[in-house]
Amino acid sequence: MDKAFLFDLLSVGSVSGNEAELEKKIYDRMQGRADQVSVDEMGNVTAMLNPSAPFTVLLAGHADEIGLMVTAVGSDGTLMVTGVGGIYVTGYPGQKVRIYTKGGVLYGAVANSREIAKNRELKASDLRIDIGAKDREDALRHVALGDTVTFDTDVRELLNGRITGRALDDRLGAFIVMEALEKARQKGASVGCCAVATTGEETTGSGAYAAASRLRPNAAIAVDVTWTSDNCGISEAQTGEIALGKGPVLCNSPSIHKKLNARLRACAERIGIPVQTEAAGGGTATDGDTMHMTGIGVPFALVSIPLRYMHNPAEVASLEDVRQCIDLLAEFLADCTPDMDLKPF
Repeated sequence: MDKAFLFDLLSVGSVSGNEAELEKKIYDRMQGRADQVSVDEMGNVTAMLNPSAPFTVLLAGHADEIGLMVTAVGSDGTLMVTGVGGIYVTGYPGQKVRIYTKGGVLYGAVANSREIAKNRELKASDLRIDIGAKDREDALRHVALGDTVTFDTDVRELLNGRITGRALDDRLGAFIVMEALEKARQKGASVGCCAVATTGEETTGSGAYAAASRLRPNAAIAVDVTWTSDNCGISEAQTGEIALGKGPVLCNSPSIHKKLNARLRACAERIGIPVQTEAAGGGTATDGDTMHMTGIGVPFALVSIPLRYMHNPAEVASLEDVRQCIDLLAEFLADCTPDMDLKPF
């Protein structure tokens, strides 16, 4: 597992709709590591093994992240914004941010006060970002409406092989699918293997829809993050008991394909990787839901990384869970055969 590559990906801003810089890093990285590497009109980067194989498996991890978008500039030069994706508005006041402009990254501070801090009903439209501008005209010389904004944070290593940073959701998934493809090549995978870093998952799902529609896979695996129940997460009564450091998470859901799940579990057991289980009573809120509904229907499973404090500037994950997810998916790809029967009976 190339940790330096992961940390490099985590250094880039990639708010939904503004993924090009990150996708270009992935595109460049995968040259020579796959049989084909391409980018489509939606901005998805696809790395592929065995492109002429009759049976194809698609692995998808989304490259975009949540954030803010500049909507207006006040007479005092402060920026007004709207949310992009499922943000926690109350996490922004008092924080440093990065504004991604045509001229490069600009830095700002989100205004805060005792009154703002008391407002539990704060909306994104209430936020004001101070970039040091003298007035509206000064600000508009540097910023354009539609520019995106992220927290100004870095990835840091914690104790026990854990990391914290912004956008582990789902930079981890985009990283994992590419690493798994490389490892599957080393293991001699014979089916068509597509690793896709998708765009737009946090907002429209357009990237996954375009990728699955174009590639027409026989099966798909969405790779994303999931809430833990071990620390400020979701109650285990809602989705199951999920903890950091205890391995990848497989999902039981009405839309998840049972045969794919069973094959993933068998692969995990064969190579000695522990797996956890979560439940979703409806959709999974991942790219899998989108890919599932393309073409004549695509059987899919969901493999997730346990994540604490999702959609916050300091998410926490375990590097061991990441490594095990890569190993599991590589084994799964190597285990797939062109004659796989995915019909239930």
